[in-house]
Amino acid sequence: MKIAEKAIEAEKLTWFYREVNPNSSKDRPPVIFLHGIPSQSYSWSAILPQFAERGFRAIAPDWLGHGRSEKPDKRDFNYTSDRYIRAFDEFLTAMDIDRFYLVVQGFLGSVGLQYAQRNPDRIERVAILNAPISTEAKLPWKMQQMGLPFVGDMMTQDPLLVDRTLEAGSGFVVTDEDLDVYRRPFLKSSDAGRSLLMTIRNLNLKSAMAELEAGWQNWQHPTLLIWGDADPWLAIEPAKMLADRLENGKLVCLEKAGHYAQDHWPQEISNALLDFFRRRDD
Repeated sequence: MKIAEKAIEAEKLTWFYREVNPNSSKDRPPVIFLHGIPSQSYSWSAILPQFAERGFRAIAPDWLGHGRSEKPDKRDFNYTSDRYIRAFDEFLTAMDIDRFYLVVQGFLGSVGLQYAQRNPDRIERVAILNAPISTEAKLPWKMQQMGLPFVGDMMTQDPLLVDRTLEAGSGFVVTDEDLDVYRRPFLKSSDAGRSLLMTIRNLNLKSAMAELEAGWQNWQHPTLLIWGDADPWLAIEPAKMLADRLENGKLVCLEKAGHYAQDHWPQEISNALLDFFRRRDD
C-alpha cells in the first residue's frame, strides 16, 4: 500500500506527515506515530501500511524543526517541551482528530507522553518504544554534545551526524537508501541543524521526566512498552518496572534490538502493536 505524503498548516506553521488509510472504513480512532531524535516520520514507513491493511488510519508527522516539516526560527518557536506539546495539539486540531491511539519513540517521545498525561480524555491506548519514561533517563553524551555552545553549532551542521547517531543507537548499519532520506534536510539548509540544536538545548528532559514519573501514578490507560534490550542509551529495567507498576501495562522485549528499533524490527513491532490496538479493553 502506498504511503501518502502530505502537508498541513497549523497556526501558521507547516507540518509534513505521512498517512495511510484503510480500504474499508471502520469506526476506529486513528493511530499517530511520533519519532525521536534525530529521526523522521520516515522511520515508520515499513509499519504504516500494515496498519491500513488491518483497518486503521495511521499518521506519522515530522515534528516541527525536523524532517520535512517547517523549521521555524527560535524567535517564533522556542523548541521547549511545552511549545512542542502546544504545537502537537494545534496539529491535531488542524487534522480534525479528537481521540487517537498514540505510539512514541525516542527522545522526543517524552513530549508525546506529556501530551497524553495532560490530555487523557483524547487517548485510547499508548505504546512506547525505547523512549525516556523515568527520572533515570538522561540524554546520551552524543546528543548532549549537539547542544553545547560552539561544539553543538558545528556538529549539527554536519549531515554525517545522522549516520553516527542512528547507527550508534541502533547497533546496525543504516542503508544508504535510508540515510539519503535522513540526511537530506541537513543538506538542503542550515535550518535543520539549528532546529536540532535548539531542540536538544531546550528539551529539559529532567523536568519532563519528573512530570511523567508523577503522572504514571494515576495513569489508567492500557499501555504497551516495546523495548529493544540492546539500547545503549535507555536500559530496559525502568520499562519493566513501569509495566509492572501500571494497572494496564505490558512489556514486549525485543532481544538484540537497539534504540531505533522500528528501523530494523518493523515486523515484530507491527505484530505487537496491532495485537495491542485491536484488543478490546478488559
